[in-house]
Amino acid sequence: MNWEDVEMSKAGLSLSEAKIELLKNKEFEKEYLRLKPRYDLIAQIISARIEQQMTQEDMAKKMGTQKSNISRLESGNYNPSLDFLIRVAQSLNKEIVISLK
Repeated sequence: MNWEDVEMSKAGLSLSEAKIELLKNKEFEKEYLRLKPRYDLIAQIISARIEQQMTQEDMAKKMGTQKSNISRLESGNYNPSLDFLIRVAQSLNKEIVISLK
């Protein structure tokens, strides 16, 4: 996608206004929808970790992994295996539920 093609009519847009404008671009919308499940899951992981007052380091120790792996996961820079996600869920006293729609 060429970002120069995305026109913003005014400076200082809020995030929600920018999202509305960007989603008018079909190529952007397609990529946004492709990545949405990943970022929704990341948001759930971060939320659960914070609710339990765990740091990334606490979670990593509980999982037997490095803090950098948790950081990469939460930043979206890591494509985890299902086994890793199961360990993440277990460290948060949660379970993974997968469904196809």
